[in-house]
Amino acid sequence: MQRKLTKFLSAGVTNIIIILLGCLMIYPVIWLIMASFKEGTQIFSDPGLLPQVWSLQNYRKGWEGIGIVSFRVFFANSFIICILCVIFNAVFCTLTAYAFARLEFKGRKIWFALMMVTLMLPGHATTIPRYLMFRGFGWINTFLPFIVPKLFATDAFFIFLLVQFIRGLPKEMDESARIDGCGKFRIYRSIILPLSIPAVITTVLFTFLWTWDDFFNQMLYLNSPEKYTVPMGLRLFLDSSGASSWGPMFAMSVLSLLPCFVLFFSLQKYFVQGIATTGIKG
Repeated sequence: MQRKLTKFLSAGVTNIIIILLGCLMIYPVIWLIMASFKEGTQIFSDPGLLPQVWSLQNYRKGWEGIGIVSFRVFFANSFIICILCVIFNAVFCTLTAYAFARLEFKGRKIWFALMMVTLMLPGHATTIPRYLMFRGFGWINTFLPFIVPKLFATDAFFIFLLVQFIRGLPKEMDESARIDGCGKFRIYRSIILPLSIPAVITTVLFTFLWTWDDFFNQMLYLNSPEKYTVPMGLRLFLDSSGASSWGPMFAMSVLSLLPCFVLFFSLQKYFVQGIATTGIKG
């Protein structure tokens, strides 16, 4: 009885600590949401979390955007880039991972080792060469610098993740399919790809989140407001002269979080499987 009571108290204390830490971590998000419903003069002057007067004025002003460009344009641009990057990354990283994990070709280990070396290379080390290359192609102020590299499976992290997952799948299935007359692409399409859904979903989720939140590369390659994405659109609300529109910026920040939350919680089960497992369970 004493042991059960001690175990119960220990579990209770642990749960309370986890809940308190969770509240501390989520408090900034809650404050952001509440501040988006406050009037501009009350955001920093009102110490309370809940607004005294609930208002949607910040959302209306924020959606109108800056100047002649509506915030709807920024959302549309972000979705176009993210959707295309997600599709191309999922398709071509999966194909590349299948080749490394299952196919035998000359120099496979060397190429895989070179790919792994790129994981250790800081992204900023390639910023200037990439910019010069894309400028030479005439791709500045277009979406091509974000989309076209995905066609060549340039994200080594996702390839490594998918390779590790595919290596955990029994090779006997490939051999059985080969005996039945299936070719290499048919094996990939009918066996490897369906069984790799958790890892593919993880790739989709990370690609969307990283592309959606990317500010540096979008600032580097996009020049005109009509091509701006959500992170750059939020930056327009901050004026160095002191006339910053905090209320509309907070309101649009809340809206910018919604796609990430919806995507993550809808794919959470597959995301956990893709990270925690390295194959299928018998």
